[in-house]
Amino acid sequence: MTIEQLYQVYLKNSSIQTDTRKLKKGDIFFSLSGPNFNGNQFALQALEEGASYAIVDEDVNTWDERIIRVENVLATLQELARHHRECFSIPFIAITGSNGKTTTKELVSAVLASKFTTYTTQGNLNNHIGIPITLLRIKEDAEIAVIEMGANHQKEIAGYCIYTQPAYGLITNCGKAHLEGFGGIEGVRKGKGELFDYLGNHNGTAFVFNDLEYLQLMSEGISKIVSYGTTGGDVTGKALSGGNFLQVQLTNAEKPAIIQTQLVGDYNLPNVLCAVAVGNYFGVPLEKITQAIENYAPGNSRSQMVVKGSNHIILDAYNANPSSMQVAIENMVKINADIKVLLLGGMLELGEESFHEHQKIIDIIKNYTWDKVVLVGGDYGKIIHPYIFFNNSVEAGKWFKEQSFENAYFLIKGSRSMQMEKILEEDA
Repeated sequence: MTIEQLYQVYLKNSSIQTDTRKLKKGDIFFSLSGPNFNGNQFALQALEEGASYAIVDEDVNTWDERIIRVENVLATLQELARHHRECFSIPFIAITGSNGKTTTKELVSAVLASKFTTYTTQGNLNNHIGIPITLLRIKEDAEIAVIEMGANHQKEIAGYCIYTQPAYGLITNCGKAHLEGFGGIEGVRKGKGELFDYLGNHNGTAFVFNDLEYLQLMSEGISKIVSYGTTGGDVTGKALSGGNFLQVQLTNAEKPAIIQTQLVGDYNLPNVLCAVAVGNYFGVPLEKITQAIENYAPGNSRSQMVVKGSNHIILDAYNANPSSMQVAIENMVKINADIKVLLLGGMLELGEESFHEHQKIIDIIKNYTWDKVVLVGGDYGKIIHPYIFFNNSVEAGKWFKEQSFENAYFLIKGSRSMQMEKILEEDA
């Protein structure tokens, strides 16, 4: 079956699923396989549970006209997504970066949705499977699309661009994330920079955070650039002090504007300014931009402010790397509170730099006064330090529930696999 023929099947049954546990009647089931699973084994089950078709790349010992055999299921999913994307002439905006890309994606999407019918990446579907699924969820009423791209090695972003074909893009930053896969910070910049390379080669437009000189250098060769930052950009702003949440003053807007966000930490300033810049470029009125940003409430353990009694907890447990960990700690330093407690989980995928980067975080912590510091898992267990240590978040959660803090501020942060949010679970 050709991609065009499969596309006609898709148009009649345009809901894609790769997990039988989430299957709905009428879905097309793509039998993806990996090192530890074989989706082909679930093809018949998918049909029995209501799938309209099952796409397989192995024999499944039965004949059924609803089973479509292809050479490679994943490659077919990606090619189908590319075919679907090429049916649209709307703006496609790609977002990548080491830190803040999901928050930026959410803010940009909220701003654009105040004027346009906007489709965007749901949750964290930003990899080689999630991006094709995101593209295939775009309906014909779409006026703009925002696609998040995650990566942990070089050539990954370049591959995503082949079937996403963005005309616009931005890189939030290039920090110390996935060092093991990228091979160091220069590898991170080269890998993330594949988005700018694509835009430069296809007459695209880049939104560039002006405060980071390396992003300016990486964007050289792109003919159309919209800049944002604290100074010298098309959109400029600054963080105002005071309060639990970030307040942003736009400093070169046509009229005075202050945006009161529901985001914790000045490190979110670039994310907000980016959303303003994108909205401004696409003609969203400043009033709508401001309202959209102010209405956005972070979720999924991303810089959430959780209030328990008299205590305030910054729950930033979705992910962590040395760059994001440092700015989160520095933000805690700025908070006006007598009692401050850190609960920090290990940082993964750092390769040979892991021990060194964990030691650097401990050295940063030592520069300030804390009521308590709790370190959980990772290479923190291999380092001599004066702080409380637990092997996992369940142990840390038991300790947390035995405490009797009042009027305290907590930072809970760690890599995704550390599951630091479990500290707050009632049965932990």
